[in-house]
Amino acid sequence: MPKKSRTVAAKESAILNLSLSRTARVGGKTEDELLLQRRKQPRPTPRAPEQAEFTRGDPWRVLRIMGEFVAAFDALAEVGAAITIFGSARTKPSDPMYQAARDLAARLARNGFAIITGGGPGIMEAANRGARDAKGLSIGCNIELPMEQSINPYVDVAINFRYFFCRKTMFMKYAEGFVLFPGGFGTLDELFEALTLIQTKKIAQFPIVLFGTDYWQGLLTWLRQAVRDQGRIDPQDLNLVRLTDSPEDACRYLTECYTAQSWTA
Repeated sequence: MPKKSRTVAAKESAILNLSLSRTARVGGKTEDELLLQRRKQPRPTPRAPEQAEFTRGDPWRVLRIMGEFVAAFDALAEVGAAITIFGSARTKPSDPMYQAARDLAARLARNGFAIITGGGPGIMEAANRGARDAKGLSIGCNIELPMEQSINPYVDVAINFRYFFCRKTMFMKYAEGFVLFPGGFGTLDELFEALTLIQTKKIAQFPIVLFGTDYWQGLLTWLRQAVRDQGRIDPQDLNLVRLTDSPEDACRYLTECYTAQSWTA
């Protein structure tokens, strides 16, 4: 009986890889070929919008969401202590609140905190500007909106988001405290989300500062009279926020909270 060649013997002794050998067994295309092929147009055309249809479905959106999280985690991975500052995008540089936000951010930056904002104009610009004044780390998390949106010129680390919940996660994850200047629905949203997460113990408690007594006092009065007094929240829940009009007081409170890990509004 003739000897088998080494090649034939090796083939006979090899263990078939059922997964990688599927193409060879059924005569189909390899995954690389399927990945790299594209539908051809009847005649040459530089754009074919219908070929992007797959990017408008939920499976592709899930991948885009994952990509936003990965990019943001990478960009912020080395951030140490940080404070997130919120407030109206409509606040003008001549507004006293703009100056207060700039002052507070500079004080916090000199105490070692990075400053995180939404990266837009108004209070966000003021806070990033204050961080820049003090040579601190100025971070802007910008968001895609129906109207034109641009990053303010005082941001050192800029991250762009399509999805609000990805952006909100970064505000929460990397902050040692929140400061909320007078603002609209977006500012109120950030306030009540933070309070809800702390109240339900989904996150560890951290300091929340409401800046501007005249602006916030009416909301706090309503929360005491219409919400707390009717038993909708526990009496101590209102102790989760501190009200102030002083950049110096806010900076001292946030720094002491970080140092002592104690939050008594």
